[in-house]
Amino acid sequence: MNYRRLGKTDLMVSEIGFGAEWMEDKPVEEVVEITHRFAAAGVNILDCWMPNPEVRSALGEGIKGQRDHWIVQGHIGATWQDGQYVRTRDMDKVRPAFEDLLARLGTDHVELGMIHYVDDVEEFKRVVNGEFMAYVRELKATGAIGHVGLSTHNPDVALLAACQGEIEAIMFSVNPAFDMMPASENLDDMFGEYDEELEGMEPVRAELYATCEREDVGITVMKGYAGGRLLSAETSPFGVALTSVQCIHYALTRPAAASVMVGVTTLEHVDDALAYEQSSEEERDYASVLAGAPRHAYYGQCTYCGHCAPCVSGINIALVNKFYDLAVMQDEVPASVQAHYEALGETASSCIACEECEARCPFGVPIARRMAQAEELFGR
Repeated sequence: MNYRRLGKTDLMVSEIGFGAEWMEDKPVEEVVEITHRFAAAGVNILDCWMPNPEVRSALGEGIKGQRDHWIVQGHIGATWQDGQYVRTRDMDKVRPAFEDLLARLGTDHVELGMIHYVDDVEEFKRVVNGEFMAYVRELKATGAIGHVGLSTHNPDVALLAACQGEIEAIMFSVNPAFDMMPASENLDDMFGEYDEELEGMEPVRAELYATCEREDVGITVMKGYAGGRLLSAETSPFGVALTSVQCIHYALTRPAAASVMVGVTTLEHVDDALAYEQSSEEERDYASVLAGAPRHAYYGQCTYCGHCAPCVSGINIALVNKFYDLAVMQDEVPASVQAHYEALGETASSCIACEECEARCPFGVPIARRMAQAEELFGR
């Protein structure tokens, strides 16, 4: 395993990280097995943004006895209310949620305290100038967090964070689909050396990477596979599939990127990511795959990030979208996918089309319409 310095934190993080988002709804034994597989390979950074008490406790079991091995990226502002994830800045909810995270992980601190999911510039200003940031400073002063970080999908917010001074690390969505300039139809020159590849990106994202490098603010990567879409030609916005190794290599070649937090659901997925460490230059080459691929817009496609929550009707929107996408890739709905859909506490049939979730979606997904399509497909 190779390790990289995470910006000015001076933490040496494995370039493959454990993004534990998909550990929800898994048996404790399976979570522990996956966590141990990562640790045995030298992976030493774990991201836990999920507020679900069960997954937090399961991850606590996974790192038990190995706490000194792990650099934990724990989020501040992700709460569990009435059985749902709720992102909030209400300090009466933020404080107990973070204390719960520490307790369930079986620790008194996390190395990285992440200001959770700020995608609006005005909200960023309110956060860093208000009581939320005062609480973050308090956590750092008492040693409950070692360093201050922030997670965002918005490069404008990330740029502000990189220059804020106190924020030392940014969790940001990085993959070629998100980076490519929407107006461009030509990929031929987008994947060259450092200067050339920045010219092919959307300008604000190119500026972000250069700024993080200059300010020594480390990036931990989320959405490296674009919610799994890049791994399939049918769902890739380019019309061609990339491998896990190619996606990871793309992310790690961005300036300031230190670790890719890979999301997994099986041990096989773990091994697919770990294969990067022994991969050849040919196996890492994403440019040859993308150079002749058709260019498609990515905006509007669900990456299952879950930030649309909470749903007023209690629907797990991310899972409904995931099951829908899995189903429409087949000639007919697989029985296993139908069963998973029907096992949800609330299905798409509960959607009242209020569209409150759409305002929270970082990628502009027409969620109400998607819920209607899902119900039409699964409700036949």
